[in-house]
Amino acid sequence: MPVHHDDQKRWIELGLTVDAGPEQVWRALATGAGNSAWFTRTEIEEKVGGAIRFDFGDAGDSAGEVTEWDPPRRFGYVEREWAERGRSGGAPPLATQITVTHRLDGRCDIAMVHSVITDRTDWDTELEGFESGWTGHFAVLGNYLRHFAGRRAVSYHLSSASQDSPYETWKRYTEVMHLHGVDVGDLRTVGTTIDNINGQVERVQQDDQQRHVLVRLAEPLPGLALFGMSTPGGKATVSLNAFFYGDDAADDAEVTCTAWQRLLEHTFG
Repeated sequence: MPVHHDDQKRWIELGLTVDAGPEQVWRALATGAGNSAWFTRTEIEEKVGGAIRFDFGDAGDSAGEVTEWDPPRRFGYVEREWAERGRSGGAPPLATQITVTHRLDGRCDIAMVHSVITDRTDWDTELEGFESGWTGHFAVLGNYLRHFAGRRAVSYHLSSASQDSPYETWKRYTEVMHLHGVDVGDLRTVGTTIDNINGQVERVQQDDQQRHVLVRLAEPLPGLALFGMSTPGGKATVSLNAFFYGDDAADDAEVTCTAWQRLLEHTFG
């Protein structure tokens, strides 16, 4: 997706359509509990000028301030220290604006715009990276709203660097998770160290930037698991973002996190 620009600003536009009404969509996008159910652990002070914080675990966190608050239509915030530390010239603040539009068919269109105030073209790479970065989580969001909206959620993130080529890394990862060669709609028992974790494949994406498979887990462990791989700098890193829903979500997350972490360590060292 191209980066748009004028004399002062550069921005990128993203969007998706979800099977949910505006109130459900607003809670998922503009509250801490909602973001934590499909993206990452988040805290939001629900007002203009309120604090916002995204917790990315070992990758650190990103803090900012709410700039727009118009439920259930428009939500905006700014992050002033969003880029990697030490980048030459420092990072201009990153503004995010989210608009929710209710459709006649009952669904909602979500438009997300990321922008920076700069005339420097060397920030285009970071902006373009949002497209690939959001793809998997947007798939989680759509499935969360369709199947689990409003339920208590507990999530975690696991990752492991690989010494193998991206091709070999993804092959090993999907084989050990019983996801090799899957297609949308396939039913699989996920992982080799845990019994009775069954799920349906909801999305498969493979391109030159990343690969991921989204699985909707079935009872007795209702949830979503996003298995992915990225190749920053040509080095392969696998990831697992897991989201569990319902009264037993904390117990389900604890049991699976321990088992899947051991499986990653055994597979990739």
